Amino acid sequence: MRLINQIMFFNITTGPWEACTLMDRYGRRRIFVALVITLTLITTGCGPQSGPAAGPDPQAEPQPGVGDLPGGMLTVYSGRSESLVGPILQRLTQDTGIGTGVRWGSTSELAVTLLEEGKRSPADLFFAQDPGGLGAVAHLFTPLPQEILDRVDQRFRDPNGRWVGLSGRARVVVYNTNALTEADLPTSLEGFTDPAWRGRIGWAPTNASFQTMVTAMRSVWGEDVTRAWLEAMQANEPIGYDGNTPIVAAVGAGEVEVGLVNHYYLYRFLAEEGDSFPARNYFLPDAGPGSLVMVAGIGVLESSTNKEAAFALVEYLLSADAQTYFAEQTNEYPLAAGVEPAADLTPLAELNAIDLPLTELADLEGTVTLLRETGVLP
Repeated sequence: MRLINQIMFFNITTGPWEACTLMDRYGRRRIFVALVITLTLITTGCGPQSGPAAGPDPQAEPQPGVGDLPGGMLTVYSGRSESLVGPILQRLTQDTGIGTGVRWGSTSELAVTLLEEGKRSPADLFFAQDPGGLGAVAHLFTPLPQEILDRVDQRFRDPNGRWVGLSGRARVVVYNTNALTEADLPTSLEGFTDPAWRGRIGWAPTNASFQTMVTAMRSVWGEDVTRAWLEAMQANEPIGYDGNTPIVAAVGAGEVEVGLVNHYYLYRFLAEEGDSFPARNYFLPDAGPGSLVMVAGIGVLESSTNKEAAFALVEYLLSADAQTYFAEQTNEYPLAAGVEPAADLTPLAELNAIDLPLTELADLEGTVTLLRETGVLP
């Protein structure tokens, strides 16, 4: 955050000349990403504070069957929330004796931090919410062992072997079942530009997953078509929210009839309120950007001084037990071969998902620029 604070100070107190000097010093692309993060923090509020996770219990013994794994303490920068992945990292310590100290934050914030720290970073691993964040810092990663990479289909890992996907999240339309049936819904995102949907749609333009979806649009549709879609959606007066959870809540409450979200948020509401909760997911069948499957993934920093333990952590997160955790506890798609998703979740192979290399999702800068130009972001 020191870089972001400097940018804000120079812009507010000294004027544009000094700000340009700072841009020359750090690089314009990194400054742009930092400013995006600053805007997000201002408009949506700060995320979870950084802090250490529970370290290894000195009385705990590794459980049988784990094998001889290296010990030690690893520093993890996690763009995934503590509520989602904290329990599995604690289980890692109990099962292997490998402790983790975790810095929690948004994926984009931590990516900028890693770029600023470079080889001086204390991080051993970066656990990111989306492939865009991983791609931004991939040059700081060391290649993963092939036996780790081979556990995951090539679609869900870096083509250069520098990071690997751990769990998948599908983009869906969540809809109010009291107002609509699947037959009432368009088969593609383009259908929501019809004026009949005016005032009935919820979206979260500041959310990283939404921006990743727009990045997919730009890759598949091109800039002009994506711009036209955003402008047509704006004309339909969608209701803006600061994340996926409030969108699902709004759909269930009837504030809006549909929302553009990731699939797994609905299951939290169903778990708490039961099957009577009046919302369900709809997987768009057109194999377009609205059917995107994103991955949360992890990479090991080249600067790590404990790579053996870091590789063991990645291997553990791809184990059957850890992948079952993602399937059953967070309702995400497990990505390691041989582990099935939750019984009530449509298997990945049955989704008509878009076929798009994850490397096409790295251009956050261009997406945020387009969202601003169309007025979707201020």
